[in-house]
Amino acid sequence: MLSQLYDGDNRLKLLDQRYLPRWTVFIIDTFLLLFSLTMVFLILKETPIRFHKVISVPWQFVVIIAVNIVFFFAFRTYAGIIRHSTFTDIKKLAFSSLFTAGTIFVFNTAYELITDQKVFLTTFLFMYMLLSFASILLFRLIVKESYQFLKKAAKGSHKKRVVIIGVDDQTISLGNAITNESNLPFDLIGFVTRNFESKKYKIAGKPVIPVKGALTKTLLDLNIEGVLIVHESLSGKLKNQIVEECISENIEVFNVPSMETWNTKADIRNQIKPIQIEDLLEREPIVIDDKVIKKDILGKTVLVTGGAGSIGSEIVRQLAKFHPELIVILDQAESALHELELFLLQNHPNLNFITELADISNMYRMELMFKKYDFDIIYHAAAYKHVPLIERNPHEAIYVNILGTVNVSILSINYDIEKFVMVSTDKAVNPTNVMGASKRAAEMYVQSLQNEKGVYTRFITTRFGNVLGSSGSVIPHFRKQIMQGGPVTVTHKDIIRYFMTIPEACHLVLQAGTMGKGGEIYVFDMGKPVKILDLAERMIRLSGLEPYEDIDIQIVGLRPGEKLYEELLNDSSMTLPTHHPKIMVSKVPAGEFVSIKKQVKDIIKTATRHKDKKVVKLLKDLVPEFKSENSEFAELDEESHINTEVGTT
Repeated sequence: MLSQLYDGDNRLKLLDQRYLPRWTVFIIDTFLLLFSLTMVFLILKETPIRFHKVISVPWQFVVIIAVNIVFFFAFRTYAGIIRHSTFTDIKKLAFSSLFTAGTIFVFNTAYELITDQKVFLTTFLFMYMLLSFASILLFRLIVKESYQFLKKAAKGSHKKRVVIIGVDDQTISLGNAITNESNLPFDLIGFVTRNFESKKYKIAGKPVIPVKGALTKTLLDLNIEGVLIVHESLSGKLKNQIVEECISENIEVFNVPSMETWNTKADIRNQIKPIQIEDLLEREPIVIDDKVIKKDILGKTVLVTGGAGSIGSEIVRQLAKFHPELIVILDQAESALHELELFLLQNHPNLNFITELADISNMYRMELMFKKYDFDIIYHAAAYKHVPLIERNPHEAIYVNILGTVNVSILSINYDIEKFVMVSTDKAVNPTNVMGASKRAAEMYVQSLQNEKGVYTRFITTRFGNVLGSSGSVIPHFRKQIMQGGPVTVTHKDIIRYFMTIPEACHLVLQAGTMGKGGEIYVFDMGKPVKILDLAERMIRLSGLEPYEDIDIQIVGLRPGEKLYEELLNDSSMTLPTHHPKIMVSKVPAGEFVSIKKQVKDIIKTATRHKDKKVVKLLKDLVPEFKSENSEFAELDEESHINTEVGTT
């Protein structure tokens, strides 16, 4: 029957109604006023107290109800949706009753001063005020609670039995949010913690359940189907342990962001999501100095190249909160640029920004940009980054990664730009592919340019490794393969990578930008390396499937230019610490600009002729540590080795 009521498969359709019509609420409230007057009259009738005779009792009723109705309209007490009544609605009711009694009392007192008689009994007014407020409030509570009860009863069998891990301000706020929202697909059983010994405690009407032995035993005894973890309430190590235990017992794990970061415009159900592999990085949260960054950005005109990309767009989003004068977002990807523009208009309506569709390898177009805007700071995130694709098209990497950097850096000097922050990659360390070598060449160019006479611009380079969730990265690729039923493809069983989230990387880019005096290459602490095979297995288990049984994992071999092990960025022998624990400065010396400039010019000129093999040969001459792996260009290293041996002989 309850299910039918909810589905509306009957004439009443009680739970299908969006809300009670206002006129219905108004009539019921008026009836409750009459009921309250009658009850007070009957109570006082049995006492020695007598009503005044200036006007009859029925006319007193009419006057009081009329005045109360006026204040109904004044405070719009009938306008709220009853089943979603809030404290604001209660205040409206209270003011309506108080002003009604107050108005009649003032009139009563004035009439007494003039005629020495009272129209209304003061005791009657006071009792009416209390009873009418209580009855109207009770009506709303009954409607609200009845609706919630019917809703829960109708959907209760379909709700997932869940508990919240831990007891603190964040988890308590989450518990309140869940218990107050009947549309959520969760039936909150309680709070699970090891910090309480007794079961006597209750929070938000739900018990606090102490865990003395294994967590999963407690959950299974309670017939729990899912657990909710507030992202910042647990350490990475403890969170991973809980997830592993729950997955082994087919208990679903949901991740909830910190309440302060909730999107208040979004439905609560959109805040609670199944936990993702990105949430399980065993990393300490990165702390940045917002005050220093704000001082650096406030009131400045900032250019972000590659501003529609994974890194560039996040830099833009983070810059938005530091109130720059203007952000110019440059990219050649039309659709991504348009999507970012729509996002910023909706989420940062007060941000002064403009999008520019342009190619950084076009010097004429770029100079028009520098003439049009008075830039103070440049964040250079534009780059081609996909290793196998660049390995097949080396000339394209030269156009964007090298020529584009040369164009923007030269214009920065010509227009006295205050700061040029370049986003580089760990693949520039002892590169084994064209992409990494092209980024290393760009680093060498701007680092050596810093030492030229008359250079006002501070050139700062930042290096970091793989970014979780960026376009083309391994995790979205694995996720897509799992959704398609597999197989998940891993290039090598022993391959490892360092990972960082996009917001983390961009936090550190902004922080490093405030630290540099010019010519530095800053490297970021990427944490512990992750074995890609383990990553694939965990992602499959997080999807509720079993690796090699439900979803197969295939080893497909290293791709052209791909390393088995990425270089350790924070190697103490190659870096020096800074005042920020996550940022080190590289000890790589800057080369001679004249020599580097000539070699870069030759590489660019050769690239325009699409002579890829010669381009790579010249790139290896500029970057001697560039040794191709699993690539057709590896033969150039062999030729160089043979020539070296012959020369030595």
